[in-house]
Amino acid sequence: MKKKTELLDEPAINRALTRIAHEILEKNKGAEQLILVGIKTRGVPLTKRLQEKIKQIEGNSVPAGELDITLYRDDLKKITDNEDPQLKAANIQEDITGKIVVMLDDVLYTGRTVRAGMDAIMDMGRPAQIQLGVLVDRGHRELPIRADYVGKNIPTSEKEIVVVKLKETDDKDSVAIYEN
Repeated sequence: MKKKTELLDEPAINRALTRIAHEILEKNKGAEQLILVGIKTRGVPLTKRLQEKIKQIEGNSVPAGELDITLYRDDLKKITDNEDPQLKAANIQEDITGKIVVMLDDVLYTGRTVRAGMDAIMDMGRPAQIQLGVLVDRGHRELPIRADYVGKNIPTSEKEIVVVKLKETDDKDSVAIYEN
């Protein structure tokens, strides 16, 4: 895999997340009914960062949780042919019923991860609304799914791969395109 170009560095990622935090608060008229839920793996640190930014803006903390969508994937058989799926467990302490759940992930591509995330959330309760926030939207949707909050739209070819790195998981913050 050959690196083509770096699209976002640490300051750009920080600015995008600050903007997303403001957009979430504006759209929902504050943080009272919100629960942030990060899809593992890189959605979790993005959720924690947004939780902190919302706290700085609003002065109070928004509940947050983690979501593992492994068993909800429609390609589970394909990715686990010779091994048992590794469930990383959901960790959502709050009751989501009647709340606005903002599901967060690093990259929106086909929409299949988001669909699996919605299924997992619906198994936990009946939220008033599920909204979607992503750091990068690269297009090429297979399902009719659209993000409510986007850090950066990055049109890509299907031969390109968007790689998000975050300090919490990869020791640096960057978003780059690689050619396969």
